[in-house]
Amino acid sequence: MEMPSPNPAVLARKARLVERLSQVLPADAVISDEAETRAYECDALTAYKCPPLLAVLPRSTAEVSDILRICHEEGVPVVPRGAGTSLAGGALPTADCVILGVARMNDVLETDYDNRIIRVQTGRTNLSVSGAVEEEDFFYAPDPSSQLACAIAGNIAMNSGGAHCLKYGVTTNNLLGVTMVMMDGSVVEIGGAHLDAGGLDLLGVICGSEGQLGVVTEATLRILRKPEGARPVLIGYDSNEVAGACVSDIIKAGVLPVAIEFMDRPCIEACEAFAKAGYPMCEALLIVEVEGSEAEIDHQLRLITDIARSHNPVELREATDSDEAARIWLGRKSAFGAMGQINDYMCLDGTIPVSSLPDVLRRIGEMSEEFGLGVANVFHAGDGNMHPLILFDANKPGDLERCEAFGAEILKLCVEVGGCLTGEHGVGIEKRDLMLHQYEPADIEAQLRVKDVFDPGWLLNPAKVFPLSTTQSRRQPELAAE
Repeated sequence: MEMPSPNPAVLARKARLVERLSQVLPADAVISDEAETRAYECDALTAYKCPPLLAVLPRSTAEVSDILRICHEEGVPVVPRGAGTSLAGGALPTADCVILGVARMNDVLETDYDNRIIRVQTGRTNLSVSGAVEEEDFFYAPDPSSQLACAIAGNIAMNSGGAHCLKYGVTTNNLLGVTMVMMDGSVVEIGGAHLDAGGLDLLGVICGSEGQLGVVTEATLRILRKPEGARPVLIGYDSNEVAGACVSDIIKAGVLPVAIEFMDRPCIEACEAFAKAGYPMCEALLIVEVEGSEAEIDHQLRLITDIARSHNPVELREATDSDEAARIWLGRKSAFGAMGQINDYMCLDGTIPVSSLPDVLRRIGEMSEEFGLGVANVFHAGDGNMHPLILFDANKPGDLERCEAFGAEILKLCVEVGGCLTGEHGVGIEKRDLMLHQYEPADIEAQLRVKDVFDPGWLLNPAKVFPLSTTQSRRQPELAAE
């Protein structure tokens, strides 16, 4: 079969862009070869792929400014990309876009231990932020499971959390300021090295905006003193519903662990085979960690274990040393990778009230039977941020569509019990058509008007977040036809 000839207009546009961008960027920063651009055709939502027109890899705010100015003048859409770990298609290209990757922007720009801040370029990985300050006994609190790879840029875009968000909050609670480049190339500073900026809370608008408003190139982050100690406890149950009830009772009792993590049997088995963490083989497992002085740890664990025993656990075990604690967390942090070794899956992140955990877990089990697809549950139980992993066969016709339909029903259930569509993965393309299930049309319109202000041409991260039916009149003609 003959391949279709490239569109001459597209080729001419691409050549003009490459020429202009090459005038302001080093030669190795512009990637235009078709084979090389395929490295950017998708993110961690691998079910969808689309090679971009080209990709650029700047090293500074000034270079980002030049890139956006040129793309703005040419009317070319831009998709910002951190490390490509988005599970919601947040960095999925369109065929006519430029991918702007910040992976080379990974420097630490300033560290101020007296005021407990660090300023970094946003291509820096999450875990390496803590690595930069650990010798002074500080750390950066948000800890997504992908923290070894994910970039601060993506964390800000999706307002990422992690296992320890129950106590320390998510990215928005640890972000003090940003340097952001607008679509026309202008550079703005928002917030800074202080607790709260005066005036409108623009930082709160930007954090979680999924690359719709600008490209964040530098971030001022809050760093914290490491606690004196920490200790996890494993609590096993013979049903998901009982484990969910235990979580609800711990929260209602006013105890504040640093983390409460949940895994069901399919996930327990996969993680144990991968990490050899010593997990008990039960139907549901909770990892509850507390921190502080030894006296504080003992007191909190006493309260937690009393609550756990009231639900008749099949196993209750505290970590005896730091090595065992590290293995316990290695298993949990490896959950997504471990499941990927045994099955294709789609990972969701609906959020629900903690009190609804038992009922929602029961209903997900019923839906699993209805759709004929397995589910592995692993999530941040303490704040109700669920991560059901729907198992399917990517090579079986119809399985992906059935998986997506199942996922949509789970997310609708989250909204119906008083939760929301996303906790930390973002909307991206995955949930954009469900936005009208959570928001009224007037609410969507208010959000669209915010984007109108920041990106009047609607060139930033096209076809994401908002239902396409609500954006047709605002988007560029070539994109509106998609």
